[in-house]
Amino acid sequence: MALINTTTTGVLGTTIFGDGSGVLTVQQNGVTLGIFGNQPAFSAYATATQSISNSTATKVVYDTEDFDTNSNFASNRFTPTVAGYYQINAGLFCAGSATGGNILSLFKTGSEYVQLTRTLLSNAFNVFSTGSCLVYCNGSTDYLEIFTTQNSGSTLNMGNGAKAGCWFNGCLLIGSA
Repeated sequence: MALINTTTTGVLGTTIFGDGSGVLTVQQNGVTLGIFGNQPAFSAYATATQSISNSTATKVVYDTEDFDTNSNFASNRFTPTVAGYYQINAGLFCAGSATGGNILSLFKTGSEYVQLTRTLLSNAFNVFSTGSCLVYCNGSTDYLEIFTTQNSGSTLNMGNGAKAGCWFNGCLLIGSA
């Protein structure tokens, strides 16, 4: 592991040293401030339209990866192996063939973590719901998934079979020890 350790001694109060290998850890007076390198990032999207039942939280299916830098995306979920704070983004297209509402949610380790967006459905308009958030993952047991819930009174199709219609991506902003 490479290490930069800042202290209150040295030029301008900072001493920097490292061993030149591995992931870079930044510390101040022995306290880890951040871990850099091997930073996971992924981008996935759906190539097919997905049927979403009325009033049922449904996991969104992402069957194609643009990239997955650390092999952490599989089975429509992101399971980061580096602890830290992740920026997560998602989008979902719904054809405007019904009224009601649509909720796009981030689930963390099997439970709803945050509703990324709530969108009203209208007979006259197509709707594209997007949202993002910052979430801490422990690097071992946490995993992230996107779910949607709609309440139009009937089954609706989400996504449109194109990359722009249904996507899920994220990256590690800063790692932690």
